[in-house]
Amino acid sequence: MTDLLPADDRLIVALDLPTALDGLSLAKTLGDSVSFYKIGLGMLTGGGLALANELKQEQGKKIFLDMKLFDIGATVEAAVRGIARYDLDFLTVHGDPYVVKAAKQGAAGSATKILAVTILTSLDRADLDGALIKAGEIEALVTERAARAFEAGADGVIASPREAAAIRALPGAAGKLIVTPGVRPAGAALGDQKRVETPASALAAGADHLVVGRPIWQAKDPRAAAQAILAEIRG
Repeated sequence: MTDLLPADDRLIVALDLPTALDGLSLAKTLGDSVSFYKIGLGMLTGGGLALANELKQEQGKKIFLDMKLFDIGATVEAAVRGIARYDLDFLTVHGDPYVVKAAKQGAAGSATKILAVTILTSLDRADLDGALIKAGEIEALVTERAARAFEAGADGVIASPREAAAIRALPGAAGKLIVTPGVRPAGAALGDQKRVETPASALAAGADHLVVGRPIWQAKDPRAAAQAILAEIRG
């Protein structure tokens, strides 16, 4: 029997499942293969915060809470202050500088890192046109938003693998995190993602962490799927 590869914090598995019980079941199946999980808005009303706390406090996992907070500064600051009490690892907010600054104030004194969303990896230029976002290539817009988020104090950014290299080359990117959703192993279905790359390509471009959901939890053997990605990112 082939020895299983140990977990690697560079792989973050997205628990895009309906309830906390579903998430716990998947975490049990993945076992020691995965050390880092993402919990997003889709599970918030299904026990997401309780799941985050259980995985963090009882199982020793790292947790990325993907809330993409966006509101007036005072509200963002208060929300982040409350979330930071859970001692989670990553929290997302929209990348507008005033939102990032407020989030950093709310996270002060905690270990929670604030990650700024640049442009969602499910969007393309047509989507941005429909939302009245200014003209320009997506990579240039993402890079500009990343630079402004770093200036506002963000610990890192969320961006697609295709923009990772340009963000890593920014003067203010030293010591900052680049977390990339839109990662798909070769041959995997794209789902709702439009700007994707393979795990190896994303890391080579400068990503620190890869967020992978459907290719793992929709697999017939999720543990084997996670192991295949671990093998790829280890080269």
